[in-house]
Amino acid sequence: MKIHTLILVAFCLSLAPGQTLLAASQTPSRTIEAPQGRLIFQTSRAWSPRINIDADTVMVYGVDGTTAERIRSWKAHGYHVDLMTGVAWGRYRAYLDGSFDGKQHWNETQQEKNGNLILHGGRDIPYISPNRSYGLYLSKEIESALDAGAQAVYLEEPEFWARAGWSTSFRNQWQDEYHQAWQAPDSSPDAQYRASQLKYYLYRRTLAQIFQSVKAYGAKHHRSIPCYVATHSLINYAQWHIVSPESSLLKVGADGYIAQVWTGTARTPNVYEGVLRERTFETAFLEYGVLQNIARSSGKPIWYLDDPIEDNPHHSWSDYRKNWESTLVASLLQPAVSRYEVLPWPERIFGEGFAYPATEPSPSNPNPAKIPIPEAYATELQTVFHALAEMQQPAAETHWESAGNRGIGVLVSDTLMFERASPDPSDPSLGEFYGLALPLLMRGMPVEPVQMESVRPGSVTVGALRRYKVLLLTYDGQKPPDPDSQTALVAWVHSGGALIVFDDDKDPYDKIHAWWRDKDGKVQTPCDLLFQELGLKPGSSGLHAVGRGFVLYEAKNPAALTYLPAGQEVVYDSLQTVAKVIGLPLCQTHVLVLRRGHYVIAAGLDAEGSEQQSQPLRPLSVAGDFINLFDNNLAESDHFTIQPGERALLLDVNSFRSSRPRILAASAKVTLEREGKNRLTFQVEGIEDTHGVVRILSARAAREIDLGGKPLDPASYEYNGRTLLIRFKNTAAPQQIEVVFR
Repeated sequence: MKIHTLILVAFCLSLAPGQTLLAASQTPSRTIEAPQGRLIFQTSRAWSPRINIDADTVMVYGVDGTTAERIRSWKAHGYHVDLMTGVAWGRYRAYLDGSFDGKQHWNETQQEKNGNLILHGGRDIPYISPNRSYGLYLSKEIESALDAGAQAVYLEEPEFWARAGWSTSFRNQWQDEYHQAWQAPDSSPDAQYRASQLKYYLYRRTLAQIFQSVKAYGAKHHRSIPCYVATHSLINYAQWHIVSPESSLLKVGADGYIAQVWTGTARTPNVYEGVLRERTFETAFLEYGVLQNIARSSGKPIWYLDDPIEDNPHHSWSDYRKNWESTLVASLLQPAVSRYEVLPWPERIFGEGFAYPATEPSPSNPNPAKIPIPEAYATELQTVFHALAEMQQPAAETHWESAGNRGIGVLVSDTLMFERASPDPSDPSLGEFYGLALPLLMRGMPVEPVQMESVRPGSVTVGALRRYKVLLLTYDGQKPPDPDSQTALVAWVHSGGALIVFDDDKDPYDKIHAWWRDKDGKVQTPCDLLFQELGLKPGSSGLHAVGRGFVLYEAKNPAALTYLPAGQEVVYDSLQTVAKVIGLPLCQTHVLVLRRGHYVIAAGLDAEGSEQQSQPLRPLSVAGDFINLFDNNLAESDHFTIQPGERALLLDVNSFRSSRPRILAASAKVTLEREGKNRLTFQVEGIEDTHGVVRILSARAAREIDLGGKPLDPASYEYNGRTLLIRFKNTAAPQQIEVVFR
């Protein structure tokens, strides 16, 4: 269908003037910031030409007899080298079989009610229910990697399954910590909640133990060794029925996070307008957002993970590519973050012997042929790696060109993970959260999950909640983590905030033995206490003025609304009610467009919801001179149309104020760029035997181009009057390109 080109007009936000940044080629290769680089990746392999990734830092994965040699191989090729290893699981046979301390520890395997052990990929890799000896073991193993030269430690995935809690080790630790006999987690909501609290505590304790050990090692050796945690989002852990310490880790020594969001997490289906389906972009946007909120409130660094494939090896390359573009764009639409894990496991993407289906299975072709990574995708990935090195713009050079209302948040707590198993699990699709967030995001409002654990009394004055005009809250499926977070929320309302509460007070976990229950029984639920502190009668439906702010209460469960074709309209109507009284004009759009310096990032929102779409989804076109970084030939055009459900990463040539020759985009690492009289020279290197492309801003065509001292075939380059495109074969060893202009 032919789409008429529209000139993009920001009808929700005023446009900021364009700003000029340094050209991509002016950023030094593998510039190491103290203590870490902005671009990182993880691998279990030693360096090889097929995993020569354009990034600053490599995280060598796992502690074993090969760790030291793997570290040396990456250092020899100029990388900053750190260690990453699993916390909940790993090839830790020395601990399990007793050679570490003379005691076997298989009884620490997480265990289900039926006696099944919970394993990670094999009989010899159990998920651990950690005690102090396990923390001591991991600390000693990590020291060996530090001895070999690792400069930082990343601890991955502290995970305790909600369905676990029956192992001997867990029962003993219940008795040690609660000073009473173990209770089966499925015996009551109270027991399940307490089991989850214990799981949360055990991994927080283990990580604190390791952090302390690493810091002590660093002090002894006069080294500063930061410790980071690589973790899924709270949203994903809750939906996958996993308990993890999440927001509390910063309090016990973590120096920052990797936000492990990728296709595998973001394609988890959720329900909207009664339809259960994958919504990869929208889910990823919210997942990245909840981890950014933790990082923002703490000031600690965070890296966003993007994975070009996923753990499931049965999808096609086209599926991987489409979903990777969705998660990548979702991460780039979070402008406060500019650090990225560009990929995990490059060996399974580019390595020999790895192949995935060429097409999606179908009834006529249930087992499609498997092929290595397509050349076009390998080129696109390396182009994006190069662009991510440029994704660090000051706030003055970042602005939304198309977006709905900002300053709206949905309150979430780590306790979302505490109500996910028997006897009364919360909504299987986590509708308590999605039921409040998706009705706003689907209207183009970049809604932010707001972590309750980060909110403390006095935070209104220091800015933790000041950025929000409206907050949405439910205690269905989650609970206020402590009195301080609720006190701060009440203070925010009194100071002028608008709070919308959806809660039917029917959650079985409302009446567990917790801090919000008073002794005389007058306060039965967390909502009762919230309303009491707000000066309202519990259960007071409708809109209420509270101090300089407002509270709107709807006695509805947001999860139940997700199953109704018009359920999202109930949530939006409540926002309209509050917006009217606070004087907030509401704005909607079907396309999110964010400018970050030279880059334009765009996402058309979900094109395949139910038939109850509140308004038709329309494409939107942006005008300019754009290089499409998702195109393996770096296609250039004078406009770009964003269709519903499509994503785009564009480089705006018009944002470069000078016409002097400079590299704009490349599917290679570019170094030693020098401009001379009538010529431009630079070096390129990339993943061996992949297609390289470079697009150069130039007022003149090329008379000759040499690669490694030999003339390139003129068919390998072309000039369109403003930019020059060069094609070549990537090698892991640097190659010099010299362009001689007419």
